[in-house]
Amino acid sequence: MRTVILLILGVHLAYGETHSLRYFYTAVSGDIDFPEFTAVGLVDEEQFMYFDSNTKKVEPKTEWIRQNEGADYWDRNTQKATGAHQTFRNNIQVAKERFNHSTGLHTLQLMYGCEWDDETGAKDAFNQYGYDGEDLINLNLKEKRYVSPVQEGFITQQNWNNNKGLIESMNNYLSIQCIEWLQKYLQYGKSSLEKTVSPQVSLLQKDSSSPVTCHATGFYPSGVTITWMKNGQDHHEDVDLGELLPNEDGTFQKTSTLRVTPDEWKNNEFSCVVEHQGETKTEDEIRTNNGDSVPIGIIIGVLAAIVQLIFFAVAGYVVYQKKKGEGLQV
Repeated sequence: MRTVILLILGVHLAYGETHSLRYFYTAVSGDIDFPEFTAVGLVDEEQFMYFDSNTKKVEPKTEWIRQNEGADYWDRNTQKATGAHQTFRNNIQVAKERFNHSTGLHTLQLMYGCEWDDETGAKDAFNQYGYDGEDLINLNLKEKRYVSPVQEGFITQQNWNNNKGLIESMNNYLSIQCIEWLQKYLQYGKSSLEKTVSPQVSLLQKDSSSPVTCHATGFYPSGVTITWMKNGQDHHEDVDLGELLPNEDGTFQKTSTLRVTPDEWKNNEFSCVVEHQGETKTEDEIRTNNGDSVPIGIIIGVLAAIVQLIFFAVAGYVVYQKKKGEGLQV
């Protein structure tokens, strides 16, 4: 099973890098204080648009898209998102029936988009559905057919594979139009997407018997490596690497936790090494949190992660639906 808890991984605007344009649609069914439908667009790691079923309007999330696209663009995309909302509202009910789910919290998701290497010109694309964090159906672009790993998706797989026009339309969008929009967005946001911000690094421990957490935060772009050293040598045992998390200001944070006894820490020299954009930072002094206090950066990141677990997936791959009429019931 493939999972995507954090889908905004480390690609950024620099020579010879792979860039991505990704859209995430999420429908939620159940008793939860969250919009019934959300849509998010990302260029590389940066969110540039947002829509939900409460606001019913596509909104810009970066200055570079706000300054370069006018009212027609936002009206057109609001109409598309509104249509997707209606389709997903129907489709999640169909999915629940297929899986024999009548109650509880459930999610239906779509992830679609493309990648482009600005040095080699290599391209890739994706069109994937997920239900409750599990793969449901995806488009194999090389074979030009839909594939479902679960029995509940076989009906949709068969129906969509019989619709050659649908597959050709998808292929055309993903391999041509998506790349063109990605290149346009990269030019719009060049100065923003090229920025580099170094991480702040701290060693955190609740008490002397707790694990030691290396916390790197405030960095951009998202590509970062966190490792541990013990007495000057690489140390990989009893290490848990955390997920990449977004901060509210558009930067990122990540943690790595070392499970070590007080005696081990006292009798050896441990240090955390954080590498980002060719810069290396080393930290070996623990900051102890008394009681239940937690640094605000971690609090923000955890809240963001909770939102994304609901928003991008409770961990799953998702789906693209280019036409209003495309859905599980097709």
